[in-house]
Amino acid sequence: MKSVWQEKSNLPSFDVLNQDIKTDILIIGGGLAGILCAYMLEQAGVKYILVEADEICNGITKNTTAKITSQHGFIYDKLIRENDVETARLYLEANEEALKEYRKLCKIVNCNFEEKDNYVYSLDDPKKVEREFAALRKIGFSAQAVDSLPLPFSISGAIKFYGQGQFNPLKFVSSIAKGLSIYEHTVVRELIGTTAVTDRGKIIADKIIVATHFPFVNKHGSYFLNMYQHRSYVLALENAPNVEGMYVDEAQKGMSFRNYEDLLLIGGGDHRTGKKGGNFKELEDFRSRYYPNAKIRYSWATQDCMTLDGIPYIGKYSAGTTDLYVTTGFNKWGMTSSMVSAKILTDIVLGKKNPYAKVFSPSRTILRPQLACNAIQAMVNLLTPTTPRCPHMGCALKWNSVAHSWDCPCHGSRFTKEGKQIDNPATGNLRKKL
Repeated sequence: MKSVWQEKSNLPSFDVLNQDIKTDILIIGGGLAGILCAYMLEQAGVKYILVEADEICNGITKNTTAKITSQHGFIYDKLIRENDVETARLYLEANEEALKEYRKLCKIVNCNFEEKDNYVYSLDDPKKVEREFAALRKIGFSAQAVDSLPLPFSISGAIKFYGQGQFNPLKFVSSIAKGLSIYEHTVVRELIGTTAVTDRGKIIADKIIVATHFPFVNKHGSYFLNMYQHRSYVLALENAPNVEGMYVDEAQKGMSFRNYEDLLLIGGGDHRTGKKGGNFKELEDFRSRYYPNAKIRYSWATQDCMTLDGIPYIGKYSAGTTDLYVTTGFNKWGMTSSMVSAKILTDIVLGKKNPYAKVFSPSRTILRPQLACNAIQAMVNLLTPTTPRCPHMGCALKWNSVAHSWDCPCHGSRFTKEGKQIDNPATGNLRKKL
């Protein structure tokens, strides 16, 4: 099950780290966020190393729908209600700057970048649309309210952001990663201060950035309580319409649409990792109903880290750590969030002030309703007397009959039917052979 990006791209390969080494900055994790951090540090002339446990972009990045937008659902009304107008404005500005940076880079990188308008719609709640539009007016951002879309169903309303973007993320990475100081198949087993222990040597760094999708150090930051993981599914259809834009339902379990070359990408079937959901069947039923002449060319699945308040965690790993930084919790918006991460973290490790750092700080309040939900979910699964157990924190794994994998409903780790790790935060295979 490969994504269209894997079929249409050729990523460079890198050596394994086989020695002790010193560096100013160590980046752990070779997804888009880590690669962008490395790229920006390279441009700044800073000594750095990036290590990836597998191969670069072989985790979540390869399975994105690759929409570059500052419109992350109906988030701005939520940010104003739960924080204030200034927080919402800074969040928007940070993502708009990320979009501008992509535009600039994509002028020199062949990655099928296209400028497209983005739409967030509601199927049945016009008041949500009205509240989001009012929130954007408070911030001072120009958007348009619309009441119909070129999609095969009616809506109660939508909001349009002009001039957003879409691209092939692996083509983008294959270009910017060339010449970067990267080591693949290099697993960090332990952090001792700012020294990383691998299977074949130690990396002594002044500062460390953890960009591993879900942070793997449990004793700091309480990320195992502050996040959960959410799976979603994509079909790439041949002989389907060109919808001339990017579209996403404001509901977490809604659908998304965009075109790539001659394909229509539809996403949906969402559910919490380890729980039941619509998965591919929901998308296949939609195709049969609305695009009966379309053929499924590619299909793939992904999962995202969801934070307590809808804002990524970017900055110091925790209030009590020194020279250890993190980027995680992109809430399904990994393209712009990866760029925001790189810009904020590069400034921080270089000792520069970043105007958006406070908004994304991992040390902000955790007193959100989702915290209790995450804690209850973890407790229930910790007390479930079944095997196998997740090596991350001991939760009972659930068999995923669609993906044929063992999934952790607590924190989202996944394993093959033989017990080999697929997704973190677990850092190894199942201990007992299945």
